[in-house]
Amino acid sequence: MLVVSLGGSPSQRSRSAVLLEHARRWLERHGIEVVSYQIRDFSAEDLLHARFDSPQIQLLTQQIASADGLLVATPVYKASFSGALKTVLDLLPERALQHKVVLPMATGGSPAHMLAVDYALKPVLAALKAQDMLQGVFADDSQIAYGEGSTPSQLAPILEQRLGDALEQFLGALARRPQPLDPNVLNDRLVNARWSI
Repeated sequence: MLVVSLGGSPSQRSRSAVLLEHARRWLERHGIEVVSYQIRDFSAEDLLHARFDSPQIQLLTQQIASADGLLVATPVYKASFSGALKTVLDLLPERALQHKVVLPMATGGSPAHMLAVDYALKPVLAALKAQDMLQGVFADDSQIAYGEGSTPSQLAPILEQRLGDALEQFLGALARRPQPLDPNVLNDRLVNARWSI
């Protein structure tokens, strides 16, 4: 199985990136391949000029098309998700998230920003036809400690538990996804079926 991870913070040092990194490691321990992107991976000029033909955007689009699921994390600014993330999402095809399992996550300065996942981010993901969107994970900035030197980043125990629970649900939803049938197998079944009229 393949999952795409998309971080929405333009900052080099980002709590939402830490959250995604912990999620990536958790999924990889469970045998899931994760391809990671950050907003900084995309040319600002391509985003500002809405260049749908940008090689970076086309690669992201292809990765999402072949993925089973998407993790998306963003900092909350002014009661909404990052504008840079919105710009990237705007460049995806209309049905980019159809048949994908999506886990939205956000980080913010206080629990007052918790509803930004439900009222700002989820509607945009739904517009991209995300059909299996899980309950989001919100992390207060105080629950995430950056790694310093050889010390790895840390999540507060309550956040680590909530993230683990959300990832368990994500993994279960990935396993339940209907797998497309190989056209050759489908053709063989149709040709060799016993038909009665």
